Amino acid sequence: MPKPPRPARSPSRPPQTEAPPPVLPDLRPGQSVALLQELHILTREGKLNQDTRRKLKQVNHLLQFIEPLLQEALDARGDVTLVDHGAGKSYLGFMLYDLFFQPRAVGQVIGVETRAELVARSRELAERLGFARMRFVAATVQDAMTSADIPATVDVVTALHACDTATDDAIAFGLARQARALVLVPCCQAEVAGVLRKHKALSLSRTPLSEIWRHPLHTREFGSQITNVLRCLQLEAHGYQVTVTELVGWEHSMKNELILARKVGPGKASARARLQQVLDELGLAELQARFGV
Repeated sequence: MPKPPRPARSPSRPPQTEAPPPVLPDLRPGQSVALLQELHILTREGKLNQDTRRKLKQVNHLLQFIEPLLQEALDARGDVTLVDHGAGKSYLGFMLYDLFFQPRAVGQVIGVETRAELVARSRELAERLGFARMRFVAATVQDAMTSADIPATVDVVTALHACDTATDDAIAFGLARQARALVLVPCCQAEVAGVLRKHKALSLSRTPLSEIWRHPLHTREFGSQITNVLRCLQLEAHGYQVTVTELVGWEHSMKNELILARKVGPGKASARARLQQVLDELGLAELQARFGV
């Protein structure tokens, strides 16, 4: 008698395992996924969209300029203090703390921001992440000049997209606090352009060079350009070595000029004299105090 056929076996299912975390080549080694999620650069699933990938690329690129300056200060005195003016949501400060300060036992980051709600949010996030050596001060740059919450001497001053004269205020702060280095990304410089515009008729009658800023669009662009030239001369006059470059990955913005200044010695009289000459030549003498002449 034939044997009945055996019932067909159901195909065995492979054991379920958790999906590996996404590989993100945009992240630097050791960069905290949890922090980037808190900053809304990464989604809850640990992914990047086009805008956040660009932002991450921008900040990581900028960190490569700042970290050597922090290391120089640390090597020189065994400690390091960074003050970030116009900190906003403190993307820069948090990411620097995560990559540079967190692995070390010393050093502090101080974020200065005028909007109290952003300061409160940053304080809460730093506490939640255990970033114990991050502090935040609700103040303008001018208020920070005399604030007891900020050390009398600091090592690195940063000011990213500090609009118009806020960049000059950050420079004045860095000079007053004897900063070893300044990292500036200027934005929306209008003050010099306004002075050029005010004296345009006189300049046109005095020098053919005023054709450079005769048209309103050129006034704005030249005003922005010459503002940064004057800032560089001011820093050189105070003994800083200045490098001006572009930030890779900021192509979507015209505000991609990066000014790096490192203190290397005493002030240069030649830079101060040249600064005065440029102010006189362009009819900007009323801005002498702004640029420290």
